[in-house]
Amino acid sequence: AATPPLEPCLRVLWPDLVPPARLESAYAMDSASQELVFVGGPLVVAGCVAAGSTAGALWVGALLGLLGVFVVATAAPTRDWKAPLRSPDWLGPLRSRGLTVLLVSLTGVGAAIGGLNVLVVFYTEHRHVPGGAATLLALNAFGALVGGLGYGAVRWSSSPPRRTLLLTVGLAAAYALLCLVPSPPYMAALMILTGLFLAPVLTAAFVLVGKLAPAGTVTEAFAWLVTLMTTGIALGSTAAGLVLAHATESWAACVGVLGVAVGVVVLAAGQRCLAAGGSDTADDPAGAAV
Repeated sequence: AATPPLEPCLRVLWPDLVPPARLESAYAMDSASQELVFVGGPLVVAGCVAAGSTAGALWVGALLGLLGVFVVATAAPTRDWKAPLRSPDWLGPLRSRGLTVLLVSLTGVGAAIGGLNVLVVFYTEHRHVPGGAATLLALNAFGALVGGLGYGAVRWSSSPPRRTLLLTVGLAAAYALLCLVPSPPYMAALMILTGLFLAPVLTAAFVLVGKLAPAGTVTEAFAWLVTLMTTGIALGSTAAGLVLAHATESWAACVGVLGVAVGVVVLAAGQRCLAAGGSDTADDPAGAAV
């Protein structure tokens, strides 16, 4: 409840900071740079624990969080931003059918992330991996960092809905390889591979959120994205934990495959809604004008 809503607040600023032709690259940089959190965070924790201070990891996290909030809250683009007018509606951005399709699919992606987090901890408890789970999670985030930067460097010709679907299919294939539960060196490679697809999927999703959200609801739409992905992470973590209590790691890895597969099915079935942009917003003239 106390977590500052930095993600939606930051992403709503990009259209005012960069020209339209560079917006997708900006979202790619956003998605890639966010992975620095997941590279640095586990390593900070591992370092503090190795130094004998578990509480120190919490203090460092708190101080870094306060510093980040201060930087964002005092930045000129944040202080200058004004919310556009919006049509009052209790559904807010969810009145866009295309946006709802996208958010449901990302819940499945979140479930895969949550399942992977639990699987990695279990995996490193039963095998020797230098640095333990922190190392594998940092490799996953490094892969996402590289994938995000690579995505932003490419000029894509395919439409955002089709691109999101194809990237999610690639993510599903990468997660399917985890079901092999290979030895640590190969597992490290798979962690990088799953990360390579994750950041591009999120970047393509960010672009779609901006296109699908009705006028004046973009911040709220990004907040829904964070909320539903976090919900998916919680569900995936729970499912993987239950599976590991009664079955093998391969079955726990299937949780991630199932989550992304649900996302693929939803995206494939909803391509028309996604391609319609903001014009599919339940008979709302303001939404149709986006």
